Amino acid sequence: MKPFIVSARKYRPQNFEDVVGQQAITNTLENAIKSNHLAQALLFTGPRGVGKTSCARILAKKINLQDTSIAEDEDFAFNIFELDAASNNSVDDIRSLTEQVRIPPQTGKYKVYIIDEVHMLSPNAFNAFLKTLEEPPAHAIFILATTEKHKIIPTILSRCQIFDFKRIGVLDAKNYLRTICKNEGITADDDALHIIAQKADGAMRDALSIFDRVVSFSGKNLTREAVAENLNVLDYDTYFSMTDLLLENKIPEVLNSFNEILSKGFEGHHFINGLASHFRDLLVAKDKITVDLLEVGDTAKKKYLAQATKSSLSFLMDAIQKANDCDLNYKSSKNQRLLVELTLMQITSITFDGEKKKPANFIIPTTFFQALIPAKKKEVVEISKKIVETPTIVSEPISEKISNPPKPVLEFALKRDNSLSLKSVFKPKEVIKKIVEENYDDYPKTIFTTKQLELYWKEYANSLEKKGEQSMAAIISIGKPVLSENFKISFSVSNSLMQDQFQKVRPNLLQFLREKLNNYGIDILVTLDETISKKFAYTPQEKFDKLKEKNPMIEKLRQIFELDL
Repeated sequence: MKPFIVSARKYRPQNFEDVVGQQAITNTLENAIKSNHLAQALLFTGPRGVGKTSCARILAKKINLQDTSIAEDEDFAFNIFELDAASNNSVDDIRSLTEQVRIPPQTGKYKVYIIDEVHMLSPNAFNAFLKTLEEPPAHAIFILATTEKHKIIPTILSRCQIFDFKRIGVLDAKNYLRTICKNEGITADDDALHIIAQKADGAMRDALSIFDRVVSFSGKNLTREAVAENLNVLDYDTYFSMTDLLLENKIPEVLNSFNEILSKGFEGHHFINGLASHFRDLLVAKDKITVDLLEVGDTAKKKYLAQATKSSLSFLMDAIQKANDCDLNYKSSKNQRLLVELTLMQITSITFDGEKKKPANFIIPTTFFQALIPAKKKEVVEISKKIVETPTIVSEPISEKISNPPKPVLEFALKRDNSLSLKSVFKPKEVIKKIVEENYDDYPKTIFTTKQLELYWKEYANSLEKKGEQSMAAIISIGKPVLSENFKISFSVSNSLMQDQFQKVRPNLLQFLREKLNNYGIDILVTLDETISKKFAYTPQEKFDKLKEKNPMIEKLRQIFELDL
């Protein structure tokens, strides 16, 4: 049985063509060798795991291969000297190195000295190295490698030709992992490799280490679900489903979803950072010019484009701002879970009630969700079943009515879809008038009961309340509709202001009832009756009067303390 070799060693680049994501640097080095313009002191700097040491070794070998009399398989091991500055950082170590530099190579043309982690040298060691680095022998080339260039003294930097290695892109790392999968006979989902490349955060060595770990877990078949589980990362599907709930203003479901994420062992800080990145990706996906900035697979890109169309620009900007504020305040917060939950509730409330101006930290009131209590849902379902089972309600099957809606309903839908034009803005009354006064003589006039009418009347009021139109819903709920002959419905309000407001909602209410009851002979007449007592208090005076009706002692208390309303 052959010993296992980790992928980071097995697939270490042997040529410049094998180096991933550093094409500009490798091309520069190859051209410098060919044209004999290579500096005698080079500094390779950049993040860990991006190919600095690998490029240094390839360069050291390539330099001596320029001699045509030498075989290509010669590795020039005796001409390459590697020094780890992390453990050999004293003045004595540098002095012994400078003494070796004087001796010319026995084979090949150059002796190459690779000093890794050069920033770990002590100040005295740097000073001892200065003269040799400035005027090295013709046969000596120094390659310094470091992850922290800022720690190297300026006098050393000025004597080196500097190459800045960049982080390896997600797509480059993913493509290299796909090549390894083909060599190893492993089948892998595109999204699975993308998660590994993302987790590596620009370091190819880390990507290969993670790849080995996942293969040990999943075997020869890498799936997105298995990789996400093994690496304990939040799958992008989590953020897609969470964003859908945020856009639908479903605060209870959002909080339950966040609780499930915490129960899986993820931190709130990790989640809110990922959510902010998800909003950024949606923002990028909204414009064809910037869509290429999405470093995701083809499947995920389609999902981002689809969700980006549902998300408004203002929502994404506000959501990113709130998520970023949560990120900044997370470490200093004493109740971190509450901070994330408040942020999620504020993001959920951004699109509530349309474009209406709201406070910066607005959260949808709990009264909005009372209509969604399961008990009430069950009650409505039971009433609906009883109505459907009543034989005198509908004269034709409900399924037929749904699948074949009457012509006026289709016309109304088309008018609403095509009404988003400048011309329609100036003629709203004409459209409403046409909808209300349409001739429905040839359309159904199904008999219905008062109980059925009251049910759909209440349903429409609830729909207005869910949309945030509380005042309009209150007007409709103030009394009960009265059914008379020829399907005429009478409704009374207590003042002229309510009457005017009701007239605005009357066309939509009328169309709603006609469709629900399958009766296009319905008409609504609103009358003024000042004897009706108000069910809802709006002004402070009205609220106080309501309280006083329930407890007259409140007035006495106000007089004693001389309180104002």
